[in-house]
Amino acid sequence: MSDSVNQARAFEVLTATPIRTRRKPRDWPDAEKSRLIAETMLPGANVSAIARAEGLDPSQLYGWRRKALASGSVVPLSKEANERVSFARVEAVASSPVEIVIGDVVVRVAGDIEPDHLGRILRAVRKA
Repeated sequence: MSDSVNQARAFEVLTATPIRTRRKPRDWPDAEKSRLIAETMLPGANVSAIARAEGLDPSQLYGWRRKALASGSVVPLSKEANERVSFARVEAVASSPVEIVIGDVVVRVAGDIEPDHLGRILRAVRKA
């Protein structure tokens, strides 16, 4: 055998503690996600500030927003007031109030309003 095998050796044992444990992902309810996405769609909204205020990483909120826009469940407000708007006839089942946003105007109506009357109101709002 070789002489180098029989020589004394020194070993150093390193110990380390974890800096941070991985956080368990939070399960956000769909209603909460919808509320946060709706907040980000408001004019002048700061997505990063909204996310941080809720204890959420901004990239996660941007991801939710991107998915909602891609699926068509959320549509950003357009800045042009001259766009043609089509209306669909809707039969109200309950008398819960409905909010319609046109530019910076919010029209709140009861569910039992006549469609023709609502059409006249919306045309007047768009002309103003």
